[in-house]
Amino acid sequence: MQTITLAIHGGAGTILKEDMTPELEQAYYNGLQEALNGGYAVLEEGGSAVNAIKAAIVILEDNMLFNAGRGSVFTKKGVQEMDAAIMDGKTLDAGAVTGVRNVRNPIELATEVMRNSNHVFLSGKGATDFAIKQGIKLEPDEYFFSQFRYDQWKAIRDSDNYSLDHTHQHLEELMKDKKFGTVGAVALDAEGNIAAATSTGGMTNKKYGRIGDSPIIGSGTYANNKTCGISCTGHGEMFIRSVAAYDVSCLMEYKGMSLKDAMEVVVNEKLVKMGGEGGMIGVDARGNAVMVLNSAGMYRAGRSSNGWNELAIYK
Repeated sequence: MQTITLAIHGGAGTILKEDMTPELEQAYYNGLQEALNGGYAVLEEGGSAVNAIKAAIVILEDNMLFNAGRGSVFTKKGVQEMDAAIMDGKTLDAGAVTGVRNVRNPIELATEVMRNSNHVFLSGKGATDFAIKQGIKLEPDEYFFSQFRYDQWKAIRDSDNYSLDHTHQHLEELMKDKKFGTVGAVALDAEGNIAAATSTGGMTNKKYGRIGDSPIIGSGTYANNKTCGISCTGHGEMFIRSVAAYDVSCLMEYKGMSLKDAMEVVVNEKLVKMGGEGGMIGVDARGNAVMVLNSAGMYRAGRSSNGWNELAIYK
């Protein structure tokens, strides 16, 4: 009997219990559990890994607590720009979008790019034009507005600081929750196929159309049936420079490492040497799931038909 497995994350960073109210903590747990249930139900019904991770991420994108979709942070210009990527480990097909605005669920657009565009990566207005052509749901700016995110942005918009979602070192009194806000999912389905996906609203106050690792195939997102599916969250620049997601696959393919060992090397050795903070989730062809972080916390959850069930925030 083929194992089915799903793991999800909602961002990593300096997430400390003492900074969290019991109500907020419970809200995060509920949000993770809802997304896990939604994605896992697809797998239980015999659905594909691609559809399962998409279902999980749509739920996270619709939840204001997470920096993706509806909960996306404000850029320097005071708007939301969203990135997303998805990859099918069976075919190595992939789809990604960056700098998209007003798209309710960027992960759905990335999936359309993978399936129907003959391309892998679309950006900005062109990606939005394609979304309209494909009938992807758009929302007005008000849909993406949250007072919490707006206040974060207002505090630093006149400076050259940027914030990796919830704060920057000059603003610790204002917001203690230094979180790399990204959501992601990885899955193994009943057919033995692996998929991975990631979605993000990027950095608060980001300038120049900055792009992080999330939508970059091989850096923030990667899937290959021969090895693993990986979704990353963290300081995107370091994950791009180390091609973090693909590096895990390479260590498995060329060195024969296990998923866990390969992820430990990338997250706790290679990234640490570069000063790269964050984490990643992974699944392999046997249904093993691993969630590794070098930061104080990572919103994460997972479930497998072999009995594994996890819901966690802190390290």
